[in-house]
Amino acid sequence: MAIGTRGLGLATALIVLASLSACGSGTSASSTSSASGAAALVPEDVRASGVLTFGVEPLGSPNEFLDAQGNLVGWDIEIAQAIAAKLNLKPEFEQTRFIDVIPGVVSGKYDLGVNSFFDTKERQTQVDMVDYYRAGIQWASRAGISVDPNNACGLTVAAQTDTYQALVDLPAKSKACTDAGKPAIGVIEFVTQEEAAAAVVSGSADAYSCDLPITAYAVAQSNGKLQLAGDVYSIFFYGLPIPKGSPLAAPLKAALEEMIADGTYIAILKKWNVEAGAVSEISVNGG
Repeated sequence: MAIGTRGLGLATALIVLASLSACGSGTSASSTSSASGAAALVPEDVRASGVLTFGVEPLGSPNEFLDAQGNLVGWDIEIAQAIAAKLNLKPEFEQTRFIDVIPGVVSGKYDLGVNSFFDTKERQTQVDMVDYYRAGIQWASRAGISVDPNNACGLTVAAQTDTYQALVDLPAKSKACTDAGKPAIGVIEFVTQEEAAAAVVSGSADAYSCDLPITAYAVAQSNGKLQLAGDVYSIFFYGLPIPKGSPLAAPLKAALEEMIADGTYIAILKKWNVEAGAVSEISVNGG
């Protein structure tokens, strides 16, 4: 989700994720000294709490969404759970609006966010971003109907509200159209990715714009009603937002590096068929 990670909608699906338990919140010297690897880097106040709190809006499968039983699932959630396990912490997910996650991180309401955030220079002015995946913008259209994202003047495109697609990318494309004397791109915003994808299926929109993993998943779940449209563009890192200068950067980076080394990271991505965006190195503010 660029400014939000939403995009070229297709259909959606669900999967249950295994919840990873964590260690207790002991504050004794023995509990601190027994920690090793990434866990040894956890700030004492976080270690004492025993909890790692994530802000998240579950509106984009397969990344973060609610299954039929109302459970928070998705590959991004499983990555977050695995990070917490590496740090000997219990993951707690507080659901909120996507647009409120980063302000919540800045205010200290959440330790970090997990919402497929594009790591952009603009976001880096507010938070630090621990980068762990690469994704770009991918459009979808109705099956059998060709749509070119680079030649979309006069078309209507659906996107999830508050996302990079809705706030930055589509307005910029539309302005390029009008500056060239061509019809603007009509943008229809929806609360969820599922609704945005459904608008294309119903014919209310010509195309749907979102992040590649979400768009590809939607297409795969559309029973042949949707197809990918055009090539992926505007490649960004996904980053976990944390407060500027936060001491959590080092343990989060180390936990992800351990997950890459022991195969946990790629196993989660392969489970959800999103391994194409895997990274081999973890960076901070690499966007």
